[in-house]
Amino acid sequence: MRRTENEIQTAINIKPNLLAPIPLEIQFGFRLMERIMSLLPISTALFLFLFCVAPPIITAATDDDLPTAYSVLQSYNFPVGILPKGVLSYDLDESTGRFHAYFDKSCKFSLQGSYQLEYKSTISGYISKNKLTKLTGVKVKVLFLWLNIVEVIRNGDELEFSVGITSANFAIGEFYESPQCGCGFDCKGSKSKTENFGRNPFVSSV
Repeated sequence: MRRTENEIQTAINIKPNLLAPIPLEIQFGFRLMERIMSLLPISTALFLFLFCVAPPIITAATDDDLPTAYSVLQSYNFPVGILPKGVLSYDLDESTGRFHAYFDKSCKFSLQGSYQLEYKSTISGYISKNKLTKLTGVKVKVLFLWLNIVEVIRNGDELEFSVGITSANFAIGEFYESPQCGCGFDCKGSKSKTENFGRNPFVSSV
């Protein structure tokens, strides 16, 4: 049975358009990708697919991959003991030396027969070789006043701590270990070092 010309034309018109449900921007994207693939070598096309289309497989470094705040201090020629135990995290801009170190709460302790120190939950400043400057968040008690330690400088085997109006020098050997918040070096089961500090050198400098 032969179809009339009108029947043939009707059959052509009702043929489903398979591309109709696909948005125009997706159709354009497919066509563009096909065009790029046809012009590039296979190796280059594979590279583009892996790094531009496929999900990334490289993850950012975790905190476990970073050196600790204490090892960073050592890399700038400072002993670990100028920071008490308990630093949770830190950030450091190596281009400027700007840093922040974070504790879970403020940290205060006394060194018997010597002085009291307080570290805020966040301390900050600038670090460079043998020098800590513009410190914030660290205080020492001088007589009846709490004064901010604003600078620490290493001179050979001594550390000079400055509170702005005065400064005091300590032997670097006194800072090879980190004190503990609350009890300093007098914690149960720890070896006391407080006898090495003697009287408060800040008081003698005022």
